[in-house]
Amino acid sequence: MRIKAEEIDYVLTEIKLHKVSRVLEVSFDNGQSFQLPCEYLRVFTPSAEALGHAPGQETLQVGKEFVAIDNIRPIGNYGIAPDFSDGHNSGIYTWELLYKLGNEYNELWAGYLEELKLAGHKRVEVAKN
Repeated sequence: MRIKAEEIDYVLTEIKLHKVSRVLEVSFDNGQSFQLPCEYLRVFTPSAEALGHAPGQETLQVGKEFVAIDNIRPIGNYGIAPDFSDGHNSGIYTWELLYKLGNEYNELWAGYLEELKLAGHKRVEVAKN
Protein backbone atom coordinates (compact mmCIF):
# COMPACT_ATOMS: atom_id res chain seq x y z
CA MET A 1 0.00 0.00 0.00
CA ARG A 2 1.46 3.29 -1.12
CA ILE A 3 1.68 5.96 1.61
CA LYS A 4 2.85 9.55 1.20
CA ALA A 5 4.59 10.74 4.35
CA GLU A 6 4.86 14.51 4.71
CA GLU A 7 7.88 16.21 6.20
CA ILE A 8 7.71 16.54 9.99
CA ASP A 9 9.32 18.94 12.43
CA TYR A 10 9.82 16.24 15.06
CA VAL A 11 12.96 14.32 15.85
CA LEU A 12 12.98 10.60 16.58
CA THR A 13 14.33 10.15 20.11
CA GLU A 14 14.07 6.41 20.72
CA ILE A 15 13.49 3.08 18.99
CA LYS A 16 12.78 -0.09 21.00
CA LEU A 17 12.15 -3.50 19.50
CA HIS A 18 9.98 -5.70 21.71
CA LYS A 19 10.77 -9.14 20.26
CA VAL A 20 8.34 -11.22 22.31
CA SER A 21 5.30 -9.07 21.48
CA ARG A 22 6.64 -8.32 17.96
CA VAL A 23 6.22 -4.56 18.38
CA LEU A 24 8.49 -1.69 17.39
CA GLU A 25 8.13 1.29 19.72
CA VAL A 26 9.17 4.68 18.37
CA SER A 27 9.23 7.95 20.31
CA PHE A 28 9.54 11.52 19.06
CA ASP A 29 10.58 14.78 20.71
CA ASN A 30 7.01 16.14 20.63
CA GLY A 31 6.06 13.53 23.24
CA GLN A 32 4.37 11.17 20.79
CA SER A 33 5.18 7.48 21.14
CA PHE A 34 3.81 4.73 18.93
CA GLN A 35 3.77 0.96 19.25
CA LEU A 36 3.82 -0.48 15.74
CA PRO A 37 3.22 -4.23 15.33
CA CYS A 38 5.73 -5.99 13.07
CA GLU A 39 2.89 -7.30 10.89
CA TYR A 40 1.64 -3.73 10.38
CA LEU A 41 5.11 -2.49 9.43
CA ARG A 42 5.60 -5.43 7.06
CA VAL A 43 2.32 -4.95 5.19
CA PHE A 44 3.04 -1.22 4.81
CA THR A 45 6.59 -1.75 3.56
CA PRO A 46 7.83 1.14 1.42
CA SER A 47 9.82 -1.33 -0.70
CA ALA A 48 9.48 -1.30 -4.49
CA GLU A 49 9.14 -5.08 -4.18
CA ALA A 50 5.65 -4.51 -2.73
CA LEU A 51 4.80 -1.11 -4.22
CA GLY A 52 6.05 -1.58 -7.76
CA HIS A 53 7.60 1.36 -9.54
CA ALA A 54 4.42 3.32 -10.24
CA PRO A 55 0.95 3.79 -8.75
CA GLY A 56 -1.30 0.83 -9.47
CA GLN A 57 1.52 -1.71 -9.30
CA GLU A 58 1.13 -2.40 -5.57
CA THR A 59 0.98 -6.00 -4.37
CA LEU A 60 -1.33 -6.68 -1.42
CA GLN A 61 0.80 -8.18 1.35
CA VAL A 62 -0.90 -11.24 2.85
CA GLY A 63 0.03 -13.92 5.36
CA LYS A 64 2.23 -11.67 7.50
CA GLU A 65 0.47 -12.27 10.83
CA PHE A 66 3.43 -14.05 12.43
CA VAL A 67 6.26 -11.98 10.97
CA ALA A 68 8.83 -10.51 13.36
CA ILE A 69 11.76 -8.16 13.06
CA ASP A 70 15.08 -9.95 13.49
CA ASN A 71 17.38 -6.95 13.12
CA ILE A 72 17.22 -3.21 12.48
CA ARG A 73 19.79 -1.48 10.29
CA PRO A 74 20.20 2.30 10.58
CA ILE A 75 19.98 4.19 7.29
CA GLY A 76 21.90 7.45 7.56
CA ASN A 77 20.31 9.82 10.03
CA TYR A 78 16.85 9.58 8.47
CA GLY A 79 15.55 6.03 8.78
CA ILE A 80 15.84 2.32 9.43
CA ALA A 81 15.73 -0.87 7.37
CA PRO A 82 14.24 -3.75 9.35
CA ASP A 83 15.17 -7.34 8.54
CA PHE A 84 11.88 -9.22 8.77
CA SER A 85 11.67 -12.91 9.66
CA ASP A 86 10.09 -13.72 6.27
CA GLY A 87 13.31 -12.61 4.54
CA HIS A 88 12.04 -9.16 3.48
CA ASN A 89 14.71 -6.52 4.13
CA SER A 90 14.53 -3.91 1.37
CA GLY A 91 12.11 -1.38 2.87
CA ILE A 92 13.51 1.88 4.23
CA TYR A 93 11.28 3.42 6.88
CA THR A 94 12.04 7.13 7.25
CA TRP A 95 11.25 8.97 10.48
CA GLU A 96 8.39 10.69 8.59
CA LEU A 97 6.93 7.35 7.52
CA LEU A 98 7.19 5.88 11.01
CA TYR A 99 5.44 8.95 12.43
CA LYS A 100 2.65 8.72 9.86
CA LEU A 101 2.23 4.97 10.42
CA GLY A 102 1.91 5.63 14.15
CA ASN A 103 -0.26 8.72 13.97
CA GLU A 104 -2.69 7.21 11.44
CA TYR A 105 -2.59 3.61 12.67
CA ASN A 106 -6.35 3.14 13.14
CA GLU A 107 -7.30 4.44 9.69
CA LEU A 108 -4.47 2.69 7.84
CA TRP A 109 -5.01 -0.67 9.56
CA ALA A 110 -8.77 -0.53 8.92
CA GLY A 111 -8.07 0.24 5.25
CA TYR A 112 -5.68 -2.71 4.99
CA LEU A 113 -8.22 -5.08 6.58
CA GLU A 114 -10.85 -3.87 4.12
CA GLU A 115 -8.48 -4.46 1.18
CA LEU A 116 -7.82 -7.99 2.46
CA LYS A 117 -11.55 -8.66 2.68
CA LEU A 118 -12.22 -7.30 -0.82
CA ALA A 119 -9.42 -9.48 -2.20
CA GLY A 120 -10.95 -12.57 -0.56
CA HIS A 121 -8.23 -13.05 2.04
CA LYS A 122 -8.86 -13.74 5.70
CA ARG A 123 -6.36 -12.70 8.32
CA VAL A 124 -5.39 -15.21 11.02
CA GLU A 125 -5.92 -13.70 14.48
CA VAL A 126 -2.74 -13.75 16.53
CA ALA A 127 -2.80 -14.14 20.31
CA LYS A 128 -1.34 -11.13 22.14
CA ASN A 129 1.71 -11.75 24.35
